Amino acid sequence: MQKIVDGDDPECSESQMKGEDEEQKRSREAFLNITLYFLKRMKQEELAERLQSRTKAHPYQRELKSKLKKKFQCVSEGVAKAGSPTLLKEIFTELYITEGGGGEVNQEHEVIQIETASRRSDTAERAITLEELFKAPPGRPRPIRTVMTKGVAGIGKTLLTHKFTVDWAEDKAQQEVHYTFPLTFRELNVLRGRSFSLVGLVDHFFSGSKEAGICSFQDFLVLFILDGLDECRLTLDFLSTKTLTDVSESTSVEVLLINLIRGELLTSARLWITTRPAAANQIPPEFVDMVTDVRGFTDPQKEEYFRKRSTDEEQVSRIMSHIRTCRSLHIMCHIPLFCWITATVLEDILKSREERELPRTLTQIYSHYVVLQNKVKMVKFDEGAATDQHWSPQSRKMIESLGKLAFEQLQKGKLIFYESDLAECGMDLRAASVCSGVFTQVFREESNLYQDKVFTFIHLSLQEFLAALHVHQTFISSKVNLLEHQPQNKSWMLLFQKPILNLLHSGDQPDLNLLHQSAVNEALRSPNGHLDLFLRFLLGLSLPTNQRLLHGLLTQTGSHSHTNQRTVEYIKEKLSESLSTERSINLFHCLNEVNDHSLLEQIQQSMRSGRLSTEELSPAQWSALVFILLSSQEHLDVFDLKSFSPSEEAFLKLLPVIKASKKVELSFCGLSERSCAALSSVLSSQSSSVKHLDLSNNDLQDSGVKLLCEGLKSPHCKLDSLRSVDHMFHQHCPVPRLLTCFLSCGCFSDSSLSGCVITEVGGASLAAALSSNSSSVRELDLSYNHPGDSAVKLLSQILNTLR
Repeated sequence: MQKIVDGDDPECSESQMKGEDEEQKRSREAFLNITLYFLKRMKQEELAERLQSRTKAHPYQRELKSKLKKKFQCVSEGVAKAGSPTLLKEIFTELYITEGGGGEVNQEHEVIQIETASRRSDTAERAITLEELFKAPPGRPRPIRTVMTKGVAGIGKTLLTHKFTVDWAEDKAQQEVHYTFPLTFRELNVLRGRSFSLVGLVDHFFSGSKEAGICSFQDFLVLFILDGLDECRLTLDFLSTKTLTDVSESTSVEVLLINLIRGELLTSARLWITTRPAAANQIPPEFVDMVTDVRGFTDPQKEEYFRKRSTDEEQVSRIMSHIRTCRSLHIMCHIPLFCWITATVLEDILKSREERELPRTLTQIYSHYVVLQNKVKMVKFDEGAATDQHWSPQSRKMIESLGKLAFEQLQKGKLIFYESDLAECGMDLRAASVCSGVFTQVFREESNLYQDKVFTFIHLSLQEFLAALHVHQTFISSKVNLLEHQPQNKSWMLLFQKPILNLLHSGDQPDLNLLHQSAVNEALRSPNGHLDLFLRFLLGLSLPTNQRLLHGLLTQTGSHSHTNQRTVEYIKEKLSESLSTERSINLFHCLNEVNDHSLLEQIQQSMRSGRLSTEELSPAQWSALVFILLSSQEHLDVFDLKSFSPSEEAFLKLLPVIKASKKVELSFCGLSERSCAALSSVLSSQSSSVKHLDLSNNDLQDSGVKLLCEGLKSPHCKLDSLRSVDHMFHQHCPVPRLLTCFLSCGCFSDSSLSGCVITEVGGASLAAALSSNSSSVRELDLSYNHPGDSAVKLLSQILNTLR
């Protein structure tokens, strides 16, 4: 009993209890009751409670691990498929997770976030594994209590929590943790308005704790997993919510969560919270000790994933080769769920052994996918043949209903739907259940503890495809432009603020080109790109090849070659305007969806022939050059402006490429103060990848260097080396201030001040900068300077100190 109270023999006591017969068990329980009785008589209530908890804790832990292992050890991708579970350990592929970043909100479309992240494969952020989530790095003053993991939809956050839980349940990881309680905000949402204590909430979801006599978790290390903060419908008011410290006191679920996250309730507990990026700011950053980002699959992990899916080496090689040649597919395959959708489509096409060209665009992938799901439905439920492409009236009606739901909920910014949401779209619960039962891999239905139905599309991108399909088909069949109607809910970033002109052509025939133009305009008005993927799908659906694929579902086409050509010309006109990099890139993806590569091919041909003249480039061609360079890993590793045009105009036009590059060569490029302001903005950007910079032989002037210093001092500056900065400092430059800025900003370790006319005053300032705690300089070239004897002496002393 003494060892149990002291916590010295958990393994021994557990193994002894396993081998007990009934008489021994009764004797032990009797002795325990006697001990508890005397401890209470001796006023040792705390010891009595600890003894009672710990003697019953180990059987409960064993029972909990068994339940969690059974719940999470099998998985089906997409959604649950009855009768075909796969062991998690057989299908699980490691994901690229980084430590770093903060709780700031990124409102960009999540596909754009993935594309931006794909250009930042090598940053200052540290890659970590699941096992390292709660391990404090060397030098961290306090332990990590709360971890927030961010990641876009479908990136694998929930699967990570399942793998983490199974590893704990199988005694493979986090064994210092006594109890792991994985919860989802979907489950917690339905408890809104009800009261629980923390102990009662745990027993509600993980029955057995009360029977085990665990009335407090103070003596145990407990880990709570809170998955899907972005799906939270509870009001989390961290400022005015009352303080709660008693785990046995009943209150609302909101108050429990807030006090648990604030660390006022069960301070010893660990918390792991997952969320999509846009919801990260719901929790104040002071309550989060570590922020991690799930970046999805790296290229090797993509290949590993496809190899785990199939034993056909030839098929895997062909799929991987195809994905590498299709930039939009390659980017999307960072998302594990899209990998699964792509694999499902490509494997079906290759299995058919038809000499069909593999889909190269997102619209083609999703069109194939919807057709494939209809085929599965026909074979499974309608006893049709797998080769029959006929859409029955019921199937067509089902997709139309799903498209309407997808569009209307997308306007409201909602990805999770309840029965009330379906009723607003004219769908009852029975119809929704039929949808989720037939098109199980498109629209899914889940039940929680109270049998409340929760509906969602398997991924945001599929919801956007069906929404675009609905807008396209409604316009063709009913001559109604759904983009004209302003949504009541403004959460979709006010995309439909301005009325759109009547889109009917003369003769009362629907003109798709006008619909496309209005959609392009609305997408470009969005400050955050929330219509980007929707626009790609809407334009892609106008291609005859995609319409033939959806024959039977699209009863009318309404598309002609001249319509698409007018759309292409309109997009090129827009590319000539002053657009953000992200919107410009998306327009090139739109051109890809309508199978027009003329603008890119012009630039690529000029680059291959060595006849690219930036002086003759139109604004649209400049945009094309930026897109090509951003798609080239070779140029992003080392970008030399002189390879294109050593001019300030070219520098400013190619600034997005510079921002995404690791090593930037800008020597002899005629840069001035104007360039410094732009470059300072790049260096201070959190998304900047620049680590090595050469600015030699540019007349930046003192004012330009001061501007540059502002960027260098930014906490987001990732610069490791600033080489060849000769001629930036000259006889009339305020050397003391600028030297201090450059060398004490703490952002780079490899510098050259060769030939900078540093005299005795500058040498003294240099010594002061080097001796500051913030200086990280490890290598410094001071050749061809005249600092004087006293400055040399000071520098020598600093050198000896650093050694």
